[in-house]
Formats: sequence, C-alpha cells, structure tokens
Amino acid sequence: MLEAVKRALALKTDAYDKQLEGLIAAGLKDMEIAGVVISDETDPIVMQAVITYCRMSFKSPDDYDRLRASYEAQKGQLRIATGYTNWGDAV
Repeated sequence: MLEAVKRALALKTDAYDKQLEGLIAAGLKDMEIAGVVISDETDPIVMQAVITYCRMSFKSPDDYDRLRASYEAQKGQLRIATGYTNWGDAV
C-alpha cells in the first residue's frame, strides 16, 4: 500500500516512508474505529480510502476540506456496505 500512496502523492523519494506508513496505519485504524472491518488491505475500495486519508493528512494540502469530505464519504459507504462490516446478530 505504501507504493500506491507514494504514487498518489507523486513522491519518488523514500524520505517520507515512515511518516506515510504511520498515516496508512492511522487511516486503517480510523476506519476500524468507525466499524469498518478490513479483511484485505489490498481491496481497491479500502486502498482508495486510505490513499484519500493520506492525501488529506500529508503536509497541509490546499484542498484539505475537499479531501476530508471525500474520505468521510468513502468511510461512510464502507460502514454501511455488506462485506465491510460485522453486523453480527443485529440483522
């Protein structure tokens, strides 16, 4: 996932790898806290949400508000999608 995030951020250096790895972990954890069950981190929908989270959180992007809204929408869709949640006996 690190390489996908670096491509999305147009980074060709390894100088930010540790920071980006932390952001990837934070994005995954944020979705988990919201109730998203991530069984496959290579799932394209999960990866896109994490990429958006990293774009939003890396440095200070001019389009932070747009990226935040996009990430929240992606996370919200995952929270209600079958296969990305564990509803248990509630259904």
